[in-house]
Amino acid sequence: MKTKIYFFLTLLIITVSCNKSEEVMNSPNTNGNYTGIFERNGISSSVQLNLLDGSFNGQSATQKYPALCNGTYLISGNTITFDSNCAWTADFDWSLILDGEWNYNMNGNILILTKSNGDKYTLTQQ
Repeated sequence: MKTKIYFFLTLLIITVSCNKSEEVMNSPNTNGNYTGIFERNGISSSVQLNLLDGSFNGQSATQKYPALCNGTYLISGNTITFDSNCAWTADFDWSLILDGEWNYNMNGNILILTKSNGDKYTLTQQ
């Protein structure tokens, strides 16, 4: 009986692992250079964001609004998680740093990133 339980648990783990891998592989190709707008509470700024094979860099027309620099990202399902590699000073709101988990939607050449606090990037692939 124990052998059957171990067999089914192993099979379940393999099945779940395979589904997650397929999810990442089937994500739309987000590689590219994007320009657009960052918005928070009705205030916006022009931005440029470059995504390439798990690495990103970017800049904003308004200093530290949002705070863009460089780092890595990982896509899983409809979520993209950014990890900023930059050292930041303490003189601004760190929630403006492109970091952490964002929902994303790719429609043609339009990439929309949204965060649970209402922040939004609307970007067009160049």
